[in-house]
Amino acid sequence: MGKKSVTLLPKTGKILEQMGEQIRLARMRRKISVALAAERAGVSRASVWAVEKGSAAVAIGIYAAVLHAISGMDTDLLKVAADDELGQKLHDIELLKKYHPEKRTPQNNHYRNAKNRQSKLA
Repeated sequence: MGKKSVTLLPKTGKILEQMGEQIRLARMRRKISVALAAERAGVSRASVWAVEKGSAAVAIGIYAAVLHAISGMDTDLLKVAADDELGQKLHDIELLKKYHPEKRTPQNNHYRNAKNRQSKLA
């Protein structure tokens, strides 16, 4: 089975590149060689280099393994989407709709009453 090509939005590609650079810097600050990181992660040196370049073709499991090899940094993956403000707001709106139905206003009542009158006349 051949490798699949991944098409990303330019902004997403830049985010991956930045993440790769941050992983590389974290490894270098700890004075861990690429060979040692690869050995600890159980991957090839080429995979570590691909992670550090922010390659979209690298499986997330390899990213996690490399992060773990750099002093257990894989726990940082738990921060991904942990603080989903937009999702929380959308969920809250749905909850409010469910438990607080639309308030009746004179305009709503007028429409409903007119509709009921029409159905009775027909």
